[in-house]
Amino acid sequence: MQFKSNNITYSCKYHVVWCPKYRRDVLVGEVKKRLKTIIADVCQKRDAELIELETMPDPVHSLVEVDPQYGIHRLVQEIKGLSSRLLRGEFKHLTTRMPTLWTNSYFVSTVGGAPLSVIKQYIENQKHV
Repeated sequence: MQFKSNNITYSCKYHVVWCPKYRRDVLVGEVKKRLKTIIADVCQKRDAELIELETMPDPVHSLVEVDPQYGIHRLVQEIKGLSSRLLRGEFKHLTTRMPTLWTNSYFVSTVGGAPLSVIKQYIENQKHV
């Protein structure tokens, strides 16, 4: 699927993975539900398509398509920054023993070379690993 923005047509899909600080198992229950809502809201606000999302107690895996003029780096920064601020404000246990919610790093890979169905299945299957 291709999208149009201003004067470009694009198809830029990314597999993005990031983890909580110290790889703590904090993405469970209500935290997990709220995180998914925040990620979906940011993607909608930035006209990015959230194709697939899976959160385990530790890592977050997402498959997202974003306007290259906005950029995947800016989208991930916004998701991590807003989710950290909101989740730490709503769930006080996330402020103990963790100076921030997320690590500074993340993994990103374009998925143009692999069939989209394979990437989606990989992300869906992460919860069974």
